[in-house]
Amino acid sequence: MPSVKVEVKWGKEVFKDVEIDTEQPPSVFKMQLFSLTGVPPERQKIMGVKGGLLKDDAEWAKLGLKPGQKLSMMGTADKVPEAPAQQQTFMEDLPEEEQDTSGMSKYGAGLQNLGNTCYMNSTVQCLYAVPELRQSLVNYAGAAAPGLGGDGNHSLTVATRNLFQSLTRSAQPVPPMEFILSLRKQYPQFAQTSREGFYMQQDAEECWGAILVSLRDKLKEGPSGDPVIRQLFGLKLHKSLKAEEGDETIEEDTEQEKLVCNISMEVNHLSEGVKLALRDDREKRSEALGRNVMFHGDSRISALPPYLTIQMMRFYYKADVQQKAKILRKVTFPLVFDAMEFCTPELQAQLKGPRIATKEIEDRKAGLNKKQTLSEEATAGAAGAAGAADGGAAAGGEGAAAPGGGEVEMKDAEGGSSAVAQAQADPGSFAGQLTGKYELIGVLTHKGRSADSGHYVSWVTQEDGSWIQFDDDKMIPRKEEEVLTLCGGGDWHMAYLLLYRAQRVPQLEA
Repeated sequence: MPSVKVEVKWGKEVFKDVEIDTEQPPSVFKMQLFSLTGVPPERQKIMGVKGGLLKDDAEWAKLGLKPGQKLSMMGTADKVPEAPAQQQTFMEDLPEEEQDTSGMSKYGAGLQNLGNTCYMNSTVQCLYAVPELRQSLVNYAGAAAPGLGGDGNHSLTVATRNLFQSLTRSAQPVPPMEFILSLRKQYPQFAQTSREGFYMQQDAEECWGAILVSLRDKLKEGPSGDPVIRQLFGLKLHKSLKAEEGDETIEEDTEQEKLVCNISMEVNHLSEGVKLALRDDREKRSEALGRNVMFHGDSRISALPPYLTIQMMRFYYKADVQQKAKILRKVTFPLVFDAMEFCTPELQAQLKGPRIATKEIEDRKAGLNKKQTLSEEATAGAAGAAGAADGGAAAGGEGAAAPGGGEVEMKDAEGGSSAVAQAQADPGSFAGQLTGKYELIGVLTHKGRSADSGHYVSWVTQEDGSWIQFDDDKMIPRKEEEVLTLCGGGDWHMAYLLLYRAQRVPQLEA
């Protein structure tokens, strides 16, 4: 009798005509029941055979099974696997533009060159590095205008929003067709063509400024409807000039969205060029003297933005060849730019508190790490504990000296400012405030001898700290030290626009 059909009752379910192969051990029968009920063999208790429970090593011949015999089983089934909430998608099933074959899509996407549009592509990639701008564009509710008519600023803002969204979701180079058409419609200088009918190369800085003008007009946020561009990039400057003769002075307040680094034979570093550009010597009519006299002075920053743009003045108009010639001089720039020395005394005083708070938080964090290290060393044994105790005393000495040194420095500067005292006592209350220091996040470079020729490229840092070079449709990983070589001095790519992000007071960890 090689097989017997039995009936198996499990809870409220009954399985009839379950076939048992008596030439196979009971473990095989249990696997059959597992396939029917989902109860693993090790949880099954099968009753209704001689001897009570069915054991894995039992012999069917000795159990006296009969056709139609009723067996019962106890046991809890495993949870039935659920289908995934989101269906798995394979790369080959994705649209071609979403297939990430290089593994670089987490950094955005490249932009196709539509014919001398590298100036535009590099500008877009740098602006895309500002997440607050991306979010503001997402929130922009305006719909695309039909054709290219209507409000040009609106059309360009919508095109920028759509292009940024494409860069976010695409894994392949994006053709910025809508954007370039809107840009050329609103700003005809970017639609210039050569005698042969080809679109001409343009100045990336002019493209940068034109885009910001349109976005400033349309992107408004906050209770007062302030332009987002002004909130993100806007600088306020106070100009103070004094007449060479007499006591007459001129005081002016202005707003702009970038600093300039002038380049002369004496300029070797970014800060020197910025200082030179802020200096103002001009001949102006003196109301007191009734004639023109020389006024001397400079501009100082009275309000700092979250993002600081600095233009390297590498191009000047050369009349004999009627084009913008390039200054190739090497001018180094830092990864962290400190704007403190260019600020008004009032703004410098406001920045002292956040800077002291930042240092205090960093010192506390370093002190906490030291204490944790000493605690770990103390558990190593008596000798280690003694060494840790010595180290703790030394660390405590350093920790006590640091605030004292900072206090002396600030006393010289402000004579016991309450902001400094608050920063030392409660640095966490300054969290999120600007410190006047900026970290480099983007560099727009130019290679060639003229602004209206050559090639533009952007270099942008990513959230993971890596740098990516965006050369139109190509995305190339770069190292920090490679970015610092973009300072000029030859025919290689050299910085034209620098984009810095403000360093803020960090959160105080509990």
